Amino acid sequence: MTTTNIRTARLEDAAELARLFTELGHAATEAEIRARWSTWQANGNIGLVIEGASGGALIAAATLHQTIVLHRPKPIGRISALIVDARHRGTGLGRALVSAAEQMFAEAGCGMVEVTSNMRRKDAHAFYQHLGYELTSARFVKTLTSRMTG
Repeated sequence: MTTTNIRTARLEDAAELARLFTELGHAATEAEIRARWSTWQANGNIGLVIEGASGGALIAAATLHQTIVLHRPKPIGRISALIVDARHRGTGLGRALVSAAEQMFAEAGCGMVEVTSNMRRKDAHAFYQHLGYELTSARFVKTLTSRMTG
């Protein structure tokens, strides 16, 4: 891998972020990313991106968040999404983004980093385990409608 220039994501990256999220299986449009951006950022989220050699097109991205929980002494850093364009996988870009995220979280005082990954992404699980991450828990998800009744 050549030198990787990782930078903070900007609103102007919305179209490229939508393309990468869609490639990962989370269909998104530029308009949806733009509509959520301010609230997403205001809630402490940050994105890291890597542009292609010619600039403009993103070839990798990660979204990060920190949370404070009562049952841990330090904040937890979370990599909520990590996407490397299919044409650039296996080149070290994912590893570079994870390393940058870990450094940011450590500097922010986090005591651990967790990664979310869909159960069907066995290749991603192997990647994270290769980087020293352990499968320690399950996450249960329930989709809510706008008006839950009980």
